[in-house]
Amino acid sequence: MTSYGVMSPNFVYHPTRRGFLSTLAAASSGAALWAQDNSPTFSTSVKVINIFATVRDKDGKIIPNLTKDDFTLSEDGRPQEIKYFTQQTDLPLILGLLVDTSGSERRNIPTERDASYKFLEKVMRPEKDKAFLIHFDREVELLQDLTSSRPRLEKALDLLQVAQPQQQAGNGNDPNGGGGQNGGGYPGGGGGGGWGGGGIGFPRGGGMGYPGGGGGGRRGGGQRQGGHGGTAFYDAVYLASDDVLKTQKGRKAIIMLTDGEDNGSKETIFSAIDSAQRSDVLGYSIHIADEQGGGGFSMGGGGRYPRGGGDRPDGKKILKQISKATGGGYFEFKKSLDDIYAQIDEELRNQYSIGYTSDKKEGDGSFRKIELTVKKKGLIVQSRDGYYS
Repeated sequence: MTSYGVMSPNFVYHPTRRGFLSTLAAASSGAALWAQDNSPTFSTSVKVINIFATVRDKDGKIIPNLTKDDFTLSEDGRPQEIKYFTQQTDLPLILGLLVDTSGSERRNIPTERDASYKFLEKVMRPEKDKAFLIHFDREVELLQDLTSSRPRLEKALDLLQVAQPQQQAGNGNDPNGGGGQNGGGYPGGGGGGGWGGGGIGFPRGGGMGYPGGGGGGRRGGGQRQGGHGGTAFYDAVYLASDDVLKTQKGRKAIIMLTDGEDNGSKETIFSAIDSAQRSDVLGYSIHIADEQGGGGFSMGGGGRYPRGGGDRPDGKKILKQISKATGGGYFEFKKSLDDIYAQIDEELRNQYSIGYTSDKKEGDGSFRKIELTVKKKGLIVQSRDGYYS
């Protein structure tokens, strides 16, 4: 596993660390070639584009037992040959849970925690699959790094709680650094300088969240982006994809439990989706909202995927965009989160792994659009919509 230097359950990610981890571990230039026994081998001479796909009928039922000849594939409108094909891949699963702990989720946390216990117990295979847990509100915090230990993940889930209201901003001479001893009220720190942090602060806080030092606490002496406390959802997606999953091999997926609203991120939805696509991450989103728990506002933005407008962004639309672009699924919480997790589990166990080598060998870093379809009418393919060359 990639070394992250100092890493603990209370380590707080900051988007200002963009590119830091890439200097520690360069991505391998080898590409996975799928052997008949489903075990990956590696070659430095061929770049294989891998796609994980789920096929459903018009009623939403998953369709298994298709063959390579049932699919057609194109890249930027040019037909491509499917060279590698397996069903129900046995590759390791790398899974990330991203849980919204902002005020708008106040009443949902117990439900999310209990359902996540059951899901991880069911989906994770001992010594083969790994998972990690991130919570996000004003900040993005890794509660548990990648591990195959369910007890560790359950312990991290026990820490989930809604962030306390943010204290008034301080300055460099404030002994609490403007964020309180525990970094704005979250157990164990969570990004505040605390205990004399002080300092100038970055736009959203700066420092690394160590007691007694660095960066000015959550707000320190600097201006905090968002103003109303904020929900850093896009930052969470970006950092999960870019900092945790980018160098991992196998099937990679994040499950996002949130209302989809963001009003505190440095990243945009555009950069969040791009980071997931570059890291080959499937994004499964669960729209779960507490209308009485509070709300947010949009800070605007742009790119291929707009943030949404007005005082209240369309969280459902945002989540659907992320899931569609990455090849994951979108779900709405209505009665049972257990049922949604069961559907995600079914998808992960019934995916087709498809690989091809592009007829356009030169890579210039541009986005190339992928279209994967099934020849039989009435079937719908769920897969990512492209990759970066």
